[in-house]
Amino acid sequence: MKPLIIYLLIMAVSCIPSKEKYVKTDSKNSKYDIQDVMIQTKDGAYISGIVAKLKGEELAKPVILQFTIYVRDKGRDLESIKKSVDKGYVGIIAYSRGKRHSTEKIWPYEHDGKDCYDVINWISKQKWCDGRVGMYGGSYNGFTQWAATKKLHPALKTIVPYVANRPGMGLPTENGIFVNPNYSWSLYVGSHQYMDTLSYYDGQRFRAMQNSWWNSGAAFNKLDSIDGTPNRMFQRWLNHPSYDDYWQNMTPYQNEFAQINIPILTIDGYFNDSQNSSLSYLRDHYKYNPNANHYLIIGPYNHFGAQYKGAETVSGYTVDHDALIDTEQITYEWFDYIFMGGKKPIILKDKINYQVMGLNEWRSASSLDEMSNQTLKFYLSNEKSEDVYTLEPKEPKEFKFLLQEVDFSNRDIWNNDTYPDPLMRDYRDMNNGFNFVSEELEESIIINGSFLGKLNVKINKKDFDFGLALYELMPDGTYFNLSHILGRASYAKDISHRNLLRPNEKESIPFSNTRLISKKINKGSKLMVHINVNKNPFSDLNYGTGKEPSEESIVDAKYPLTVKWYNSSYVEIPIWK
Repeated sequence: MKPLIIYLLIMAVSCIPSKEKYVKTDSKNSKYDIQDVMIQTKDGAYISGIVAKLKGEELAKPVILQFTIYVRDKGRDLESIKKSVDKGYVGIIAYSRGKRHSTEKIWPYEHDGKDCYDVINWISKQKWCDGRVGMYGGSYNGFTQWAATKKLHPALKTIVPYVANRPGMGLPTENGIFVNPNYSWSLYVGSHQYMDTLSYYDGQRFRAMQNSWWNSGAAFNKLDSIDGTPNRMFQRWLNHPSYDDYWQNMTPYQNEFAQINIPILTIDGYFNDSQNSSLSYLRDHYKYNPNANHYLIIGPYNHFGAQYKGAETVSGYTVDHDALIDTEQITYEWFDYIFMGGKKPIILKDKINYQVMGLNEWRSASSLDEMSNQTLKFYLSNEKSEDVYTLEPKEPKEFKFLLQEVDFSNRDIWNNDTYPDPLMRDYRDMNNGFNFVSEELEESIIINGSFLGKLNVKINKKDFDFGLALYELMPDGTYFNLSHILGRASYAKDISHRNLLRPNEKESIPFSNTRLISKKINKGSKLMVHINVNKNPFSDLNYGTGKEPSEESIVDAKYPLTVKWYNSSYVEIPIWK
């Protein structure tokens, strides 16, 4: 049958005003009963899904649900729900409205919470469901699980989010800064009912767009004009630079976390780009519900490794063998624990379970704070030692500063080359910014957790973006990127409201949203902090006029930004000794 005829048939059936429809897709020789379903939401939209259960099975069972915007129904999705059947459950995958057979308009993030509620409601009423539903999955699928907890359906008994996205808090913006890869992602998932792989994997196209924007000096909101293809999602997101009601309505917010009393297992990685998003859920859950039944597994994984079995190397670093766990196996052990009275996964010794890099072992703690028992505090000194400055353990008696000047009209110079790929380098960035190095460690320590601190600065404009990275400087001269942060100064104190700086007045900029890590630092190593102004083609540019940065252009770069970095600035590094 020709694709056009199939499409017209789907369109015709989608218009039938029924609660759901079934189209059998299983073969006679299969042990599975596979059915296509269309589930109608309360507001009249249709959600496309696939149900898998054991053929001839009459017994009602718990249901394992995945809810996603990624349509891979020609193999991967079907195989994943068959695995749920093999494990003794009913497996379902449902797709965001507008995806697969749904003909609604595609708006990532905006409808998933309510739609997931309606999907769970439908599932709970089917004869093959025993009234209990669990969810799992990574990235966007992790987000949809948290979206489903904003208004918790009674049938939803547990979630297992891996590397979960949190819209507005990590992506498409990080601490108020729009990060470029989200541009192409919006086309990948939003161009049509399946996946726009032709656009998404056209790296040459997006590099050309990025470089043209950078060299032209155009405003960031002109990216799609430069690309030549309107990008409605990109423009929609730029209209919400703060973590405002638009983003807050997508997932639980503040006191809504207090109502989430189901058991949760979060899985993440030290080198996952969306770690800030994922762990913000956990932090807020415990903040508003101190008795939350929420577990964490975290180790040396990137975004994809945390969703599978990890990888032997991550960005050039060879991980400990002990870190290579089977995420899928642990997930089903968790479901058996919740639904079948099975044993809790053995790795869950306490609420926080983390792999210590360099020790080849797992440790546990009752909370993120309990991962460490001491803190190293260093001030960003103006005292120079050879070609770098010193990290001083004592507060300075006399306040001085280091002066940095950044000309945003000069496109030949980039600032802030601290992205952790590769994780290990044999050089430090001396082109711009400042490096601060400690004395050699007299004994080994374990850095355990997320470092934080405060930048005391004086600038000549109303805002700026900063980058800050923490490194281990090993005795052989290798630099290991332990953690980093990219931040907009005007959002440092409140991500939901922009507070502009006062030009030529001293300001304090707190930061804490850095990547969590656990790693043994050997005796003889040093610690290094790099600070810089963020200016490069990989995110929007903040020229400091006070206007929305996405609307600023090179015309606003009338005079250079000057930053006085005061030696009262400091970092606090959590350790275990």
